[in-house]
This record gives sequence, C-alpha cells and structure tokens, in this order.
Amino acid sequence: MDWKEVLRRRLATPNTRPNKKKSEQELKDEEMDLFTKYYSEWKGGRKTTNEFYKTIPRFYYRLPAEDEVLLQKLREESRAVFLQRKSRELLDNEELQNLWFLLDKHQTPPMIGEEAMINYENFLKVGEKSGAKCKQFFTAKVFAKLLHTDSYGRISIMQFFNYVMRKVWLHQTRIGLSLYDVAGQGYLRESDLENYILELIPTLPQLDGLEKSFYSFYVCTAVRKFFFFLDPLRTGKIKIQDILACSFLDDLLELRDEELSKESQETNWFSAPSALRVYGQYLNLDKDHNGMLSKEELSRYGTATMTNVFLDRVFQECLTYDGEMDYKTYLDFVLALENRKEPAALQYIFKLLDIENKGYLNVFSLNYFFRAIQELMKIHGQDPVSFQDVKDEIFDMVKPKDPLKISLQDLINSNQGDTVTTILIDLNGFWTYENREALVANDSENSADLDDT
Repeated sequence: MDWKEVLRRRLATPNTRPNKKKSEQELKDEEMDLFTKYYSEWKGGRKTTNEFYKTIPRFYYRLPAEDEVLLQKLREESRAVFLQRKSRELLDNEELQNLWFLLDKHQTPPMIGEEAMINYENFLKVGEKSGAKCKQFFTAKVFAKLLHTDSYGRISIMQFFNYVMRKVWLHQTRIGLSLYDVAGQGYLRESDLENYILELIPTLPQLDGLEKSFYSFYVCTAVRKFFFFLDPLRTGKIKIQDILACSFLDDLLELRDEELSKESQETNWFSAPSALRVYGQYLNLDKDHNGMLSKEELSRYGTATMTNVFLDRVFQECLTYDGEMDYKTYLDFVLALENRKEPAALQYIFKLLDIENKGYLNVFSLNYFFRAIQELMKIHGQDPVSFQDVKDEIFDMVKPKDPLKISLQDLINSNQGDTVTTILIDLNGFWTYENREALVANDSENSADLDDT
C-alpha cells in the first residue's frame, strides 16, 4: 500500500484519545474496577475447581478488641459456662467414697502385707459399676501403668485410688486457675496469679497469723517464685500447664495442713515464717528506710562478703529505680542465690558474670571476678590464691565442650554451677570451698567426740 494512502486514512480516522488527562482519583477508580473484575473472575474460577476447600473447618477465631464490649462479655460468659460444665464432670467426695467402697469390695486375694490388690477382671467390674464419670480411669492403659511386679498380675488398690485422686485434683486446680485467666489463652499474667493467691490466703490455715497489711508483700513474695523459675524469658506470663507440672503449687497448698511441722515450714518458700524472714531481711538491709536498697545496703546481704565487682554487675543488669533496687528485684536476687543449683538461678548469675555479653565465660571473665576475691583476701589478711590454679580447677570441674569457653549449658550439665559461681562472687563461699577438706575433717572429729560421750 502506498504511504500516501496510509497517511490519508490515518488523517481521516477520528481522534479517540481524550484531550484532557485523567485525574489521579479517576485512575485509582479504574484500577480498582479492573482489580475487582479480575479478582472476582479468579475467585469464581477457583471455587469451581477447588470445591473440597469447603470441607476445611474454621480454625481461627479473632479475639474481640477492647472496644467490643459485647463480644468480650459473650466470650467471658461462654468460658464460665464451659468451666462449670467441666467442673460438673469431676468426681465429688461422695462419688470418690463410693469408688473406694467398690474397689475394697472387689479386692483380689491374697493381700501383700496390709495392701489390698485387684486384678484386671475385677478392675473392669468396678469400672462398670462406678458410673460414667469414672469410665476414663478404668482403661487397660491405666492398669498397665500401675502394674509392677505382682506375680498374680494385680495392681494396688491404694495406688490406683491415689492416681484417681491426683487426676481429679489436677483438673480441679486447672479449672480454678483458668477462672483467673482473663485473656482465656491458657496462661496467667502476673496480676492474674496475684489475684489467685490473694483469694487463696483465707483457705490456708498456716497463713491465719498473717496481718492483712502484709498480704500484698506476701503475694509479691509468692508470685515471684513462680515467675522467676517458670518465666525465664521474662514474657510476663506463665502457662497454666507449667504451673500444674511444677511442685510450687503443691508447696503452696501444703499450707492447708494445720499440723505442718516447723521444719517443713522453714523449707517452704510460701510459708509465713519464710515470707516474714525474706521481708525482714529486706527491711534490715534498708538502713535509710526509703523502701529501696542501694548497692552499699545490698552489700551487707548474707555474710556481707560478696565482691563489689559482682554487686556492680547486679545493679547494671537488674531493674533499678534511680540506682536502687525495689523488693521485687530483691526477691529475684534472693531466689537466685538460694537456689544456685537450679538452671533458672544459674541463668540469672551467668548473665551477671558474662560481662562481654558473648554467651560464654572465658579466662578474662573469670580473672575479672576472681581478682576482686583476691583483693578481699588481702584486706582480711589472707594470702591470695593464684588465679591460674583456680582457673584450672574451674575448667576441670565444668569440662566445657570448648576448652577455652564455658557456656551456661556447660555449667548446668556439670552439676558444679553452684560451686563455680560461689567461688567467683563470694569470699566466704570461696574460703569454704578452699578449706573443704579441713572442714570435713573437723566435722568427722566432732562426730567422733559426740559418739564417745
């Protein structure tokens, strides 16, 4: 075709392009129309080709926002009804007594001493007679779990009944704790656990002597133990399952025993004597009576032989207010030093010893802390011990994977973490370690003298 003809036709064609450019809003609207059109086509096509997606159940439910009051109330009521239903499914005292009567009636001779036994056949009979609530306990799995070395293939009636009691108690406690789970997600925040313990105090006879003005300090003391050991990452919440799995709740509920021995109370962190002891120590250290502890005041803790270098690290790493420590931070400090064999306590102290934040202790770190021990020895008129000897002993005790570095896990695995940390932070602890053989010999001589008399 001739170019003249092409040009003529081009000029004859009307101009379809608009003279005016589209506005930004018009372009956005056009873009949205096109997106909606193509997305609808794609979604419709996807539905036709993937019908089986409809069978997938809904697995995510959004938690109501703070301003959605009605949804929050509905959720709270639903949880309350659910927990009440679960509570009704548990065995009450009358049903437990009936279960014990049936077990005793169906015991299988001969007895082992004074312990009644039951075989699997009678076990199933009791299961049929005891009712629907007990059905979950009368399974082959439970029987096999409690079966030990009985030559007749029987289990102890007492052991089985204690197993049932323990399960019922765990479920009751879980329901009780869940009532304080405001978020409804299976964990308790610090305020939730504080409310639980505060309302538990009147039910514990061993705490009857506590004045109400001390309740807030007691609750703080009790709650810190849970969070120190069960919340190592300091998230501010603890799983209810973790609370049930540890022994702390058992120790707390042990205070229901009106005849609890003095020795048991002294070793129980949650007892009134223990809480008063810890709080009394705090008040005695607080010389200026401002409710906080300075570094100088904390230096008198225990035998007053902790090094200044270690105390400096405590105030560098721990939460303080204008350079002073409050009661809650003090409780963490006490729990760490009184439980140095525990991983959580070692983690607390290890963080203080790791001055370079490298995740391990090297020769420099050990020397940094032990040099302060040597200085205290000079002040007290003792001959300083060579760091090289102490360093070799520490590495021999720990046996780290890396011969030049000691990690937290190395300390925990060695079962010598308490000894190592004591050597580095406390002169009295180091002296006790250094003279351990002489102290053992003296104890033996004293025991022999007592025997002679």
